[in-house]
Amino acid sequence: MKKVIIFCVFVMLSSCRGGNDLEEVQIPDPEVETTQLAYGNPGDVKVNEGGTFKMKGLKYAYDALEPHIDGRTMQIHYAKHHLNYANKLNKEIDTTDLATKSIEEILTKLNPNNKALRNNAGGYYNHNLFFEILGPKAGGTPTGELAAAIDTELGSFDALQSQLIDAGNNVFGSGWVWLVVTNEGKLAVTSTTNQDNPLMPNAEVRGTPILAIDVWEHAYYLKHQNKRNDYLTALFNVIDWKIVNDKYESALNRL
Repeated sequence: MKKVIIFCVFVMLSSCRGGNDLEEVQIPDPEVETTQLAYGNPGDVKVNEGGTFKMKGLKYAYDALEPHIDGRTMQIHYAKHHLNYANKLNKEIDTTDLATKSIEEILTKLNPNNKALRNNAGGYYNHNLFFEILGPKAGGTPTGELAAAIDTELGSFDALQSQLIDAGNNVFGSGWVWLVVTNEGKLAVTSTTNQDNPLMPNAEVRGTPILAIDVWEHAYYLKHQNKRNDYLTALFNVIDWKIVNDKYESALNRL
């Protein structure tokens, strides 16, 4: 901030606090940009007119997850990639009975041979979950029922973290890593390729996803380049475990 001294002159005596008083005020440096000037506002990103499935928005600014995920990557990821999946999904289901279904209903009853619907419905659902479970004041460790289940079923939080990172590093090409509640009510770590997810009939491990990690290169390449492990490790600083815990409890209640 630059300091500016404003002097009261004779002609302005009536508005000064005292005849010879000096008033010091702060004004912003002209070179400082706001987030909206730099990257835009996530709330301004909309699907094409008439689209059934909408962009849900972000609860944080594009650069709010820095230094772990940079603002430019988040802006491209959300406003370009995610929006593209949403628009293509809406085009695919337009004029069909799928337009009245939830995204979960579409995915669970999906014909895996319908590649366009599989890719775009998956891309829409997967990104929604990924962006939702991140937050600028997040990180730490799980609490509540989820923490107890992790210790009992997966060994420890450290063990879970290792499993998620290993799964992410072992995805060949593009895909996703998941923490799911299986149909038996147990926690499981799994991965899928491309835009597949554990709701789909062809999934190796089926269940309700409660945490999604995007390991497509567009999720991290601007900052981390080819170092996927660095991205996966950094991501744990911005995972909102309260939201994951809420999703865990909700998944159990639906069984």
